[in-house]
Amino acid sequence: MSSQQEETGIYIFGAFQTEDETPIGKIEIEGVERDIFVIKYQDAGIAACEAPMKIYHPNRKNLMMHQHAVSMIMEKKEAVIPISFGNVFHSKKDVQALMEKLYPQFEKLFPEIRGKVELGLKVIGKKEWLESIVKENTKISEMSATVKGKSKAAGYYDRIKLGGAAQEVFSALQQRMKEDLFLPLSEKADASKVNEPTGEKMLLNASFLVDKENEGQFDQLVNDLHEKWKGKVDFQYSGPWPAYNFVNIRLKVEEAG
Repeated sequence: MSSQQEETGIYIFGAFQTEDETPIGKIEIEGVERDIFVIKYQDAGIAACEAPMKIYHPNRKNLMMHQHAVSMIMEKKEAVIPISFGNVFHSKKDVQALMEKLYPQFEKLFPEIRGKVELGLKVIGKKEWLESIVKENTKISEMSATVKGKSKAAGYYDRIKLGGAAQEVFSALQQRMKEDLFLPLSEKADASKVNEPTGEKMLLNASFLVDKENEGQFDQLVNDLHEKWKGKVDFQYSGPWPAYNFVNIRLKVEEAG
């Protein structure tokens, strides 16, 4: 049992196009500083390090470690294909076997993402502004008055209707964000995507694939749009990241034996 716990595997972070095996840097895993090295297959490389062979839980410390390693790769390499968190293989040969299997996808993806980064924008409605929009809605005001005048039991279906009407208002705001924010930004991007909202006040959750040469112009447009909307919404602008939302490779380590 103890020997299994001490077994060392190969933790992988990301793939990229490369002609050399120059090490990426160092990263701390499980309290030990480890070298991030490159495993090659043809003109592809995978950044990896030795790490305990175990299941890595996606807690804050582990996720930050993975993210930090990916950021280091992006500073040194072009056309970075992100690899999802927590993939550990038994040996370098196993990683090369995986690369051989994935290489046809790598060949297609490298030209598509070379020199490009992913930028994320989340738009969250300010509570006061959202409440004011709801209050201004005549239909909702009338429904609210109706509900107040009834007992809890008698007003049950009216409350359901009121909730539905408020949701309609919120959906209309989300559509407005797509038109006023997402569309102009998507025109400046090579690719763009609307993701599912991750909070009840989130009006837009979008990802953009942007050429590094155009990143400054894209940032400026985000700033201009924020200036226009700053009293009503908050922006959470993040990146640059590798193309997480534009690459479909998801790795699963197969159980040995």
